[in-house]
Amino acid sequence: MPGIVGLITKMPSQRAKQELCRMVKSLQHESFYVTGTWIDESLGVYVGWVARESPTSDQMPLRSETGETVLVFSGEEFSDPESLKGPSYLVHLAEESPSFLSGLNGRFHGLLANRATNTVTLFNDRYGMHRVYYHDEKDAFYFAAEAKAILAVRPELRSIDIKGMAELVTCGCVLNNRTVFGGIHVLPPASEWVFKNSAIVSKGAYFEPREWEEQESLDEESYYQELKRVFSRNLPRYFSGEERIGISLTGGLDSRMIMAWHRAAPSSLPCYSFGGMFHDCQDVVMARKVANACQQPHQVIPVGEEFLAQFPHYSERTVYLTDGCSDVSHSADLYINEIARGIAPVRMTGNYGGEVLRSVRAFKPMPPPPGLFRADISPYIEEAKQTYSDLIRCHPLSFAVFRQAPWHHYSLQALEQTQIALRSPYLDNDFVRTVFRAPKSTLSSNDISLRLIADGSSALRRIRTDRGLGGSYGVVRSAILRNYLEFTFKAEYAYDYGMPQWVAHIDHAFSQLHLERLFLGRHKFYHFRVWYRDALSRYVRDMLLDSKTLSRPYLEPRTVEMMVNGHLKGDHNYTTAIHKLLTLEHLHRLFIDSQ
Repeated sequence: MPGIVGLITKMPSQRAKQELCRMVKSLQHESFYVTGTWIDESLGVYVGWVARESPTSDQMPLRSETGETVLVFSGEEFSDPESLKGPSYLVHLAEESPSFLSGLNGRFHGLLANRATNTVTLFNDRYGMHRVYYHDEKDAFYFAAEAKAILAVRPELRSIDIKGMAELVTCGCVLNNRTVFGGIHVLPPASEWVFKNSAIVSKGAYFEPREWEEQESLDEESYYQELKRVFSRNLPRYFSGEERIGISLTGGLDSRMIMAWHRAAPSSLPCYSFGGMFHDCQDVVMARKVANACQQPHQVIPVGEEFLAQFPHYSERTVYLTDGCSDVSHSADLYINEIARGIAPVRMTGNYGGEVLRSVRAFKPMPPPPGLFRADISPYIEEAKQTYSDLIRCHPLSFAVFRQAPWHHYSLQALEQTQIALRSPYLDNDFVRTVFRAPKSTLSSNDISLRLIADGSSALRRIRTDRGLGGSYGVVRSAILRNYLEFTFKAEYAYDYGMPQWVAHIDHAFSQLHLERLFLGRHKFYHFRVWYRDALSRYVRDMLLDSKTLSRPYLEPRTVEMMVNGHLKGDHNYTTAIHKLLTLEHLHRLFIDSQ
């Protein structure tokens, strides 16, 4: 993901410059990226940046008139109308106010050098979503938007941390601001780390979740009115700037709330949805109706034979671009966002709406099948489950935005932002702060979201969602429709990821009937169980039954062989295990074996 890299050090300047050059080069993934560096030897600062080419990408570094304050900033900031003109105003805020970080709103990170005080401050956004990796060495402090930049200059760190790996395969992400690489960590949310004489003097935070947790709750009506006021007032900021914006529409509530209140001029907002191989999924069907009601163009980005033909490329690239944070199941998202960039370089989404407004918990421990990993890994898997259990013992919304978002949601966001700028109004500071004041009764239903849609656009309220919510149907018809859609949703899951082994046996016995075509594609655009079994079977076999893979010290090779052969035969379902195995193998070949 584009961002900053660098080191703060007293090492000889020539060596530091060489390391900075290698770090910047390691992040130059695309031809549409631009790069730059800024060095102040007196402060021991060597910083570089990689950014998507845009109207504001050549503004770094930002300097005050006196030259005493220098800011290198990556990401987007939406606290002030001046943000429409680019980030140049930020350096003036930094010079005028020592607490300027607490007023910033967005997903960002950066480095602030103050020559008057001889200090350097490394910081990130209050959710930790624009990630900063770091490694504290005796002779230097390294920081980077991607871990591979640190590995490029510190090859001795190319080793798998077993605890991090166990969390990755159990929870789908590494927890507690650690990584899968030993010695590399992640800057906590809202960090304000200050350096002087090339050493850390303060590991501060400019924001604490309790500031929002301790607010007084509102009654239901007051809460709704305040939420509506904040959402409608701040949404225009997210459609600002000189770059073309498109919106990825789903059939759900959150992108529809944006459409209801944005009210774009006809034919001015390109809309698109992601489609599959078998049917127009509900996202496509309903998004098309939403776009039509808003008089906006809509197109479908299909995921089919072309993607499958290039799966080896996209699966490897997905793991590489995200430093192993994103597993190969997100390879379709990389493919999609490459195409989406051609529609518009900025993508508006409804991401995080459910997590913020309705307390959706998006991940939980899903331990690998018994016997897949060697016995000495089991304690780490159990520890991962316990760590997760401890972490959820906090305010539900704090878990969603300060833990779930930067650890679990980060992987997909990082992948997507290698191609486009991703925006969502649901992590807006004012919006999240307001939801912390919600009465508990509103967080377990969709009523607030449906009411926001209705107040923004009565036409959109009359269109049902992909799961049958809303619409202008009668009570009986609505209930029948919701039950039908819920059945097809669960049936698709059961015919894909969630198919029990005993059902897989039955399905295999009737394989020539292709029963999956009745269910797959109704709600999802990707179908990895049948893809691995059919179109990708040779690739799966070649990767996972390779002697190099089977020799990994944490795997039980016989179990791997049994699972792969059973899945490819079609009488077993090991889709999730294959995801994890392919991801780990790419991780080894790209980052560990290559040292």
